[in-house]
Amino acid sequence: MAKPNHIPDRVSNPLSCFTCQSRNRSEWCMLSDDDVALLDGAKVTKTYRPGQIIFAQGDLCKGIYCIESGVIALRKTDAGGNSVLVRLAHSGQALGYRAYFAREEYAASAEALKPSTVCFIEASVLSGLLKHNPTLGLKFLEHLAQDLANAEETVLRNVSLPVRIRLAHLLLTLKDRYGSVNDEGNIVISLPMKRQDVAALLGARPETLARTIHALETDKVASFSARQVMIPDLDNLLDEIDPAGI
Repeated sequence: MAKPNHIPDRVSNPLSCFTCQSRNRSEWCMLSDDDVALLDGAKVTKTYRPGQIIFAQGDLCKGIYCIESGVIALRKTDAGGNSVLVRLAHSGQALGYRAYFAREEYAASAEALKPSTVCFIEASVLSGLLKHNPTLGLKFLEHLAQDLANAEETVLRNVSLPVRIRLAHLLLTLKDRYGSVNDEGNIVISLPMKRQDVAALLGARPETLARTIHALETDKVASFSARQVMIPDLDNLLDEIDPAGI
């Protein structure tokens, strides 16, 4: 796992919670103006460079984090010391809320994959907001339920579908956030993570992923170069998905 290369920088002129576009896509959209003012005054905003650790697996949960911008990798480390990417988090999403509500240590580490700005809200501040505005707690509950549903869907996909279909699903998902169209009309996806991390998300061995990539390139479905994937015809990628929708 990447280690912090310096202490994260505190943002000198942090974005106000009142003007933060990410707030409208998060649990904080339920807060009244008075509560937003409290949140705005209490948050601590810092910037992280790629590879920096925001919090580590096993750390005591002292609050939760909200991503203002950037891409964050959630990683788990097994008994053998192997770090595995379990999911990505983006702007507007909260980190560490499960540990807060379960009153446990953080179950994973959070690492910045791109330059990121993240706000920290202490547990005491969050507790006050939850007491004053129970609807906030319901929004976090909805988030927890959605996380569980997504995890179950991922497990089902990883045990029931071939790696080739799993990779097609992942590329279609990444296309919406990291894709663009070049001058030739090809879709280009800039992957935010290494191929080893892609394999981890798919629940596949790196060598299996390498064979799958080679097969997709041979069939001219997609071409892979470093962290870029070029898709000449989206219909061909869609055809990789089982028409039954499993």
